[in-house]
Amino acid sequence: MRRKGVPRSQEYRPYRSPLLEQPRSVQVLLAIALPALYGALTGYFLGVSEVTYLVLSVLGVLGGIGAGFDHVGAATGAKRGLIAGSIFGGSILIAHEIHGAAAKADLPHPAILLILITTILAVGFGALGGWLRERATRRVEWREAQHGHGSDT
Repeated sequence: MRRKGVPRSQEYRPYRSPLLEQPRSVQVLLAIALPALYGALTGYFLGVSEVTYLVLSVLGVLGGIGAGFDHVGAATGAKRGLIAGSIFGGSILIAHEIHGAAAKADLPHPAILLILITTILAVGFGALGGWLRERATRRVEWREAQHGHGSDT
């Protein structure tokens, strides 16, 4: 349904992902570069401060909810979490190895399991974000239908 007087370029399309509507460079920045850079920062602090590392880790994983909200539906949010969570976890380990300092927080043994842990958590939180987006989109559509908005009349 189109709204009268709203240019097609500005039309609200509830089932399109805002991420997928962005230029490819923005997609790469948000879905790949951001988790890699944030993971590297978190990995650096793994060798500096346990508290800082843990706070950054929790914020990074919870950021999966926001990343998932860029997608409509739990499945697409989970896919985003799969990619971002594995990049985030891998970047933590790579940056920590490059930094070379002893870990101030406990890591799983073997440390490579950290990637599995961050990925599983990111998939779950990404799915939650996608589900929340889908729910919010449906509520907007329901309200518009109830109030007669969004029709061509």
